[in-house]
Amino acid sequence: MLDYFISRLKANFIVDNRYQYLLDGLKVTLIITFFAVLIGITLGFLVAIIRSTYDKTGKLKTLNSVCKFYLTVVRGTPVVVQLMIIYYGIFYSSSVNKILVGVLAFGINSGAYVAEIFRSGIMSVDSGQMEAGRSLGLTYGQTMREIVMPQAFKNVLPALANEFISLLKETSVSGYIALQDLTKGGDIIRSRTFATFMPLLAVALIYLTIVMIFSKLISILEKKLRNSDH
Repeated sequence: MLDYFISRLKANFIVDNRYQYLLDGLKVTLIITFFAVLIGITLGFLVAIIRSTYDKTGKLKTLNSVCKFYLTVVRGTPVVVQLMIIYYGIFYSSSVNKILVGVLAFGINSGAYVAEIFRSGIMSVDSGQMEAGRSLGLTYGQTMREIVMPQAFKNVLPALANEFISLLKETSVSGYIALQDLTKGGDIIRSRTFATFMPLLAVALIYLTIVMIFSKLISILEKKLRNSDH
């Protein structure tokens, strides 16, 4: 039994250096996730500020309408469809880098969910905090930056962590535009060896390991933020 397992291990990952497909795919997955997270945070933060400002003051009505349209479209359609529209519909006629397409697609998709997470965090802060800041002579922007946002960030950190974990796993559909991510790397091995279980199990274990590491880092950050309240 052990000999059979070792032989299958060699056939799937050692022969012809097939493990390299997983390593190359993992690199692509991490690159896409990292830059998509940056886009998602930036875009989501801006949308959340616009929407919460409208909710609190009634200002930025036009921008708020644009943001609501963006949120409706992005959250109402599958990410794989958005990925294919951006690649095949917008960039297909050009020689655009597929990784860039993936970063844009997943970043734009994540931004919609991050926006609502941030907005819920901002709106959860007691309105008296805003009034206190304004009474101290702070502008609306200063009050948001110095008083509201730090509290909102602590409130939404668990939800943000879940969103980023979901984003990491969502990148597994990158193969729809022939992008060799981690999942596609396992699929290539499967096509070479005609073995399904071991390549896909390896992909699943790699994803699980990354998620566990990320979750641990988030829990450490949450603990530090809780301690800073005392």
